[in-house]
Amino acid sequence: MGQFTGKTAIITGAAGGIGRATALLLAKGGASLVVADMQGGVEETAALVREAGGRAEAMVTDCATDAGVQTIVARAVEAFGKIDILHANAGITGGMLPRLDTSSAEFLEVLRVNLLGPWIAIRECLPHMGRGGAIVCTASVAGLRAGAGPIPYSASKAGVINLVQTTAMALTGTGIRINGVAPGLIDTPM
Repeated sequence: MGQFTGKTAIITGAAGGIGRATALLLAKGGASLVVADMQGGVEETAALVREAGGRAEAMVTDCATDAGVQTIVARAVEAFGKIDILHANAGITGGMLPRLDTSSAEFLEVLRVNLLGPWIAIRECLPHMGRGGAIVCTASVAGLRAGAGPIPYSASKAGVINLVQTTAMALTGTGIRINGVAPGLIDTPM
């Protein structure tokens, strides 16, 4: 029996990179998964999980909208009956250069995906989580110090760090924990 046997996990941003690696690791540990992303590669992630003997549902949807996340949560509850783990991982860079001429629309899109998306996922998953539930949000070293990423990306990831900290305070006594991870440069397409 794996460490995650009997657990259900939702992973956003699971078409590749950190999200796919998380999916494969959780599945190896026995978790049933709902993997979601705006990219069709999420179907390949689910196929890899199933080929390895795991259980996975793939969803191509916007992980930073109320409707998109509500659909993901509904699929998890319908397919597996509960949610034990959320990895809010979906994110975009918005470009790699620290441009001072970034438009408001570009800046807002990065904030929408990187900061609002995790908040929506947390909010929608919490009613289906019980004691022992675990939430992980992917932040970045760019959210901890200047010079590690473009301006909108860095600001959004600093927001994720604060989102995790303030949500942890709000979850006191619930038995649900939340953590953020702040990876440095990872060899992924992003």
